[in-house]
Amino acid sequence: MRNFAKEIEERKQAGLYRTRRLVSGPQQPELTADGKPLLSFCSNDYLGLANHPANIETLKNALPETGLGGGASHLICGHHDAHYQLEERLAKFTRRSSALFFSTGYMANMGVISALAGRGDTIFSDRLNHASIIDGCILSRARIRRYGHGDVAALETMLAETSGHKLVVTDGVFSMDGDVAPLRELARVCREHDALLIVDDAHGIGVLGPEGRGSVLDAGLTEEDVPVLIGTLGKAVGTSGAFVAGSELLMDYLVQKARTYIYTTAMPPAVAMATCTSLDVIERGDYLRSHLEALIERFRTGARALGYELMASHTPIQPIMVGTNDAALALSKALEDRGLLVTAIRPPTVPAGEARLRVTLSAAHRMADVDRLLAALKECRPMMEAPETAWA
Repeated sequence: MRNFAKEIEERKQAGLYRTRRLVSGPQQPELTADGKPLLSFCSNDYLGLANHPANIETLKNALPETGLGGGASHLICGHHDAHYQLEERLAKFTRRSSALFFSTGYMANMGVISALAGRGDTIFSDRLNHASIIDGCILSRARIRRYGHGDVAALETMLAETSGHKLVVTDGVFSMDGDVAPLRELARVCREHDALLIVDDAHGIGVLGPEGRGSVLDAGLTEEDVPVLIGTLGKAVGTSGAFVAGSELLMDYLVQKARTYIYTTAMPPAVAMATCTSLDVIERGDYLRSHLEALIERFRTGARALGYELMASHTPIQPIMVGTNDAALALSKALEDRGLLVTAIRPPTVPAGEARLRVTLSAAHRMADVDRLLAALKECRPMMEAPETAWA
């Protein structure tokens, strides 16, 4: 039997041990975590819609009509009219022919990728893709080839030397770097080499593109350019669940083949109705995105002036590169001592030696909140000059 206690202790010694915080109240910048009031900069609620009054009101009003639970899988008796309405709304929102509602983003990636590829096929995956994409590739039992992050030239070489059914899968916005995939170039090489392109736009939906319709439309690409679009609803949309959007034929195929859709209980219908309301808010939410852009610019300008190393991101994901696990944990702890919650991200979520603080901004933040974070980072800056041995 494996020595689980020993493995846990080794993780602690390596600065890789993880703990959960107990959060009280709604998701918003001002949180109570483990009984302490903290100003949070680590949520994916990019537009502040997780606690939006219109969404909450829709949910309350829907419950007497729909009940709470989904009751069964979509293919048994769980596919509610509310789920159908949401799928129609998502197809319209993403400007696609059809959409399919999944219970979580992880399940969407697992189910879609493993349904669209199998033994004898080849999947090409960006080296920095999310864990759910990686696990979907593994579950498919297809051959997996990883290309360097955003390296379209390397991908094109791989595609040219590979025959048979080919899939290329990428994040739209990369969750730990905040950069956007080279979608136009990826679409081009996939067309030229007869490969099916899948984009997981979990962190782009709501934030990028016209009326927040995502990174694919921000790049000016259509359903023909990117046949498979995956998105989550628990980030900028502020509710729960996920979806895949594309042609009606493809959605029908996934209903037949995607195991994480077929064999799981449907999400509560009331959540689907609240999500439709949230999409309405997003479409009218240019003022939210404008405020968010101003917050991002203010943070980037201030953090760079303090000498912090930022990554090339114009999205709400603004990582501060630190390096070692101990240094990232120490800086996160120093900020928490000043009433700020900024999570340290360590391997295996990011490559070894690239531990960072992942600052995420929300339209629910005020300029004063960003200024408070910058003031705390200024106080902590001398820590970054300390020798590496001082972090342990």
